[in-house]
Formats: sequence, C-alpha cells, structure tokens
Amino acid sequence: MRQAIIPNFVLAAFLTAASTSLTEAKNLHHYSSTEENVWKKNNSKFSSRPIGDVIIEVTGSEDGVPLKAWGTTFNELDWDAFLMLTRDQQDEIMHNLFAKDGDLRFTRGRIGMNCNDYGRSWFSCDEVPGDLELRYFNIERDKQGIIPLIRAAQKYNPDLTFWTSPWSPPSWMKINGDYPVVSSRHNNADPKIDYLLFGEVDGIDEDEMKFLGERKGVFPRRLATQDYFIQDPRYLQAYANYFCKFIDAYAEQGVKIDMVTYQNEPYSYTPYPGCPWTAEGTIRFNRDYLAPTLKKHHPEVKLYIGTFNSNRQDHVERILADKGLRDAVDGVAFQWEGREILPEIRRQYPAFHYICSESECGDGSMDWKAGEHTFFLIADNMGNGVDEWYNWNFILPDNGESNWGWKQNALIQVNSSDRTFRYTPEYHAVKHFTHFISPDSRMVGYHKPSDTKKTPVIVYQTPEGNFITVAGNFNDEQENVSVKIGKRYLNMTLPPHSFNTYIEE
Repeated sequence: MRQAIIPNFVLAAFLTAASTSLTEAKNLHHYSSTEENVWKKNNSKFSSRPIGDVIIEVTGSEDGVPLKAWGTTFNELDWDAFLMLTRDQQDEIMHNLFAKDGDLRFTRGRIGMNCNDYGRSWFSCDEVPGDLELRYFNIERDKQGIIPLIRAAQKYNPDLTFWTSPWSPPSWMKINGDYPVVSSRHNNADPKIDYLLFGEVDGIDEDEMKFLGERKGVFPRRLATQDYFIQDPRYLQAYANYFCKFIDAYAEQGVKIDMVTYQNEPYSYTPYPGCPWTAEGTIRFNRDYLAPTLKKHHPEVKLYIGTFNSNRQDHVERILADKGLRDAVDGVAFQWEGREILPEIRRQYPAFHYICSESECGDGSMDWKAGEHTFFLIADNMGNGVDEWYNWNFILPDNGESNWGWKQNALIQVNSSDRTFRYTPEYHAVKHFTHFISPDSRMVGYHKPSDTKKTPVIVYQTPEGNFITVAGNFNDEQENVSVKIGKRYLNMTLPPHSFNTYIEE
C-alpha cells in the first residue's frame, strides 16, 4: 500500500497562502439556491463577532484532505436519453457538466465493465462459455453507447480520466450461470437455484437494495454464504486477465482507465446484474490474482478495494485485516451503507485514499427533497475524508425507470414526450460543491447536521489560500450559524430549504 503523503514544499505553500488569506481583505460572495430561485449571487463580508452558533473553527494551518476529483458515471440509458435531444441541447449539457468553465466541472468518469442495471440489456465482453483464453473478448457493445457518450464529454474536457468496476462477470464465470443474483418478475433467472445465496430461500428479498434514504439497521440483513464467482484458479486468473483486456480495449478508443475495483456492490443481492463475494473470496481474487496481474501488465493502474456498500463493519474489517491485500491496494471505495462505517475504517487505516464511488440514486422523484438528500450525502462523504465523489446517472428520461423496474433520479431530466430537459434540484446541489471547489483544495472543517437542526456545513481551502464554505439548511425556518476562520467570523443567514456557497474571490 502506497501511503498518501503531502510533500513539505506543497504544505508550506498552503500554509503561506493560508496566512495571506487570513490577513488580506478579499471579496466574499454568497451563492444561494432555493426551489424558487437558484444560484442567486449576493455580496457578503466577514465579521468580528458571531451571530449564531459557531459550528466550525479553522485556523488555516490544518493539513486537511486534498480533493482529487468530482466525477460521474457513463451508462447506456444516459446515452439513450441524451439522443432524445437536439445537438444544441446536447452541447449545452456537456459544456455545463464537463467544461472547465461549465457549471459542474467534472474531471473524472466511472465506467461499468460489462452490463449494469442502467444498461439496455444484459451483456458481457465475452459470452463464449469456457473461453478462459478470452479469444472472443471484445467491446463492440460499448462502442454503441458508452464510448460515444464519453466522446461527447471529451469534446469539452479532453483531459477526462476514468476508472471501472464490473456489476457482474460473464454469466459462465458464475455458479448460477446468469447475470442476476436472485430470480424476479424482472428477469428469467431460475428460482430453483435461489438457495445458492444463503443455502435456503428464506430471507431473500429481491427489492432489499431499494430501501432509500437513511436506512436504519444493518445492510445486508444476511450475508451470502458463498462466492457467486467460480473459485477455480483458472477462472480467477482469466477474470484478472479480463480486466487488463478491458483497459487495453478502452485505451485503443482514446479512453484512459487508471483505476479499477473488483466488484460493484458485492452486498446487493440483485434481480439485475450482480455478484456476491465472501470476505475470503474477495481477499483471494484481489490479493492473489487481480493485483499481481495489474502489476505485470498495467503497473500504472491503481487497484482500490470495494465498492463497499455494507455497514457490516466486522466483515469489512476482516477483509482489510489481510496485510497482503492492504499492501496490494491504494484505496477503498465506499457507497450507500458503506458511508456509515467510513469514519471508523478511515481511522483504522488513515494511509488509504477513500472515495465515494456512487451517489444514492433516489426514487425517480427528482424533486427538491431529493436534492437536499444528495447535498447532505456529498457533505457527509467529503466531511468524513473521501477525496473523490461520483454521481450515478447524469441524464435520464421521465421518472428514470430502468428495464428492471427501478425508478431513479438524475442531474438532468428529459421529457420524452416533447424532448425538452430540465436541470433537477440534485444538479444544483452538486453545483454548490463542484463549481468552486477545485482539485487540490483541502477539506479543513465539517459540521454534521443533527435530527433537529439540519444544517450540514463544510469548509474547503483552495491552493490559493481562499476559503469556500458550503452550507445547507433543510429546516422550515431560517437558520443563523457562524464559522470562525482565523480571527474572523463568517456569519451565515441561511434561507429555509436552501443550498449555499460562500467564497472568497
């Protein structure tokens, strides 16, 4: 494991900039968004006294957590929604998402290896059973949707970088011989072999992963009792080689993949493409096959462990306790319930990089409440030390329903009847973070909201030494809160149900 170290000269530059920022008078601007009025700009100023509770204090000398990237995911159903629009509409959207002077300024993308739940249908890059030599490997399906969508983004940011993770291996590499994990009204899986998951069919719930918002309790409620990937050394090595072939094939298309994870959500036992792994199988594949194969063929590609979407801390700890595995990976990817155990895992293993590999997808409402939830999730993930954050779908039609019956949210909603689009509240929530907080800015303070006072606040410091404070108010009344920066106070009057960004310029 390569330890994340900030060079002394870089830290010294930050501290010098911070000292200058704390003593020089600068313009302070406040950007505020409510459901009725988004991105309203006002002038503000620092004060010598607080007007409300001082919820964060920063001195400018904090090491902080440097931001590496804001990103999003490229899916087939996004491409289909994108194709509903005119070229001018498409250009506006891609400029706002990816251009350096756009709204969201994404610099990084996530790609699903093989099909995922927001693909048109199920597929893999090699569906020839027993092809352990991968002679029939190809990415022809990707060239029909994913790669054209990526190229549309590269038009506005040719420096985009990417990482990948599979939802499911090729079906013939799995013990159930199919893409989904469990049978459902939305697939043709054989219900007679559902018992493979737990050794019995009792307790199987095809919709367990749909519990939205703040989930109470443990997830998953039961852990799979065996790996769905065939644990034959020949298959394990072939799958490691498969990753390298995918990286090579995308490089030929001008898409640089520089990081991988072995599995998306190994704890979602899904009616759509998925693959449960045990702790032992996770260690075995990553430590003994994927890591050494990447090191041999693609030493420039980093391996992160995850994506952990479970709050079963003991299970995650059992995986990370393996020193051989820890030495082979550079970071850990958390999403969904994994956020709940992120602070403790990061405390135990502070040298890793941590990322939020996927935002929660919502329920297709695309309303202001969904925007508030996404705002909180960004603040909480970043406030707990992740250095990369990824959106899930960035554009979907209507209520965002997948072919597997799940309605989800997106940053941009397309009306399929008249082929118009709108920027959703989640788009504006994301903009309040990504528009000004650039890579290499450091997270230096975080206030987590309480159940009674829902005011998430996070403070970043830019490489130039300026401070950016992002604050939400999800209460029905105006809230007055203060942040102490050096000897000055940033007094914030936050409108009800609002997103706010304060920035020195």
